[in-house]
This record gives sequence, structure tokens and C-alpha cells, in this order.
Amino acid sequence: MREMEIGVEGINLTQILKLALLAESGGQAKQLIADGLVKVNGVVETRKRRQLTAGDIVSVEGQGSIRLRETRQQSSETGREGASP
Repeated sequence: MREMEIGVEGINLTQILKLALLAESGGQAKQLIADGLVKVNGVVETRKRRQLTAGDIVSVEGQGSIRLRETRQQSSETGREGASP
């Protein structure tokens, strides 16, 4: 199973299918969903705009699965340059 990083705000199902290269276009992603070939956490998902968050697992029949994880935060020291003590 592959992993893919997403931001804290999440991402919709159609976008993740395109970004993960499970669909060549938005139209193809929508068709895969409409055909019932896409599952989220093991359940067939028919909502194209379903919001996904870290921990969700997306699979497309015959193409494998992807686990979503939150983008790792940079060190807490980042962004402190020039700050007063």
C-alpha cells in the first residue's frame, strides 16, 4: 500500500484520485466513482466531493490502495529567525 501526504484541511476524493495517478483526469475520476469502483475505508463511495482526511484509505478496483497521511510539520525552530528573545 502506498502512502500520500495531504494537508491538515483535507482533500476531496476526485482530487486524490488524480494526484495519486489512479485516474488520468477529473472526468475519469468521476466515472470511476460513479461506476462504484472506488472505496474509502473499505466501503464503496459514490460522493465525488467526499472530503478525505489523514488515516483514510482509498482504493480503486484493480489499481491498489493509498493511505493518506498528514503532511509532516517542519521543526518548531523554523520561522523563528529574527524573533526577539
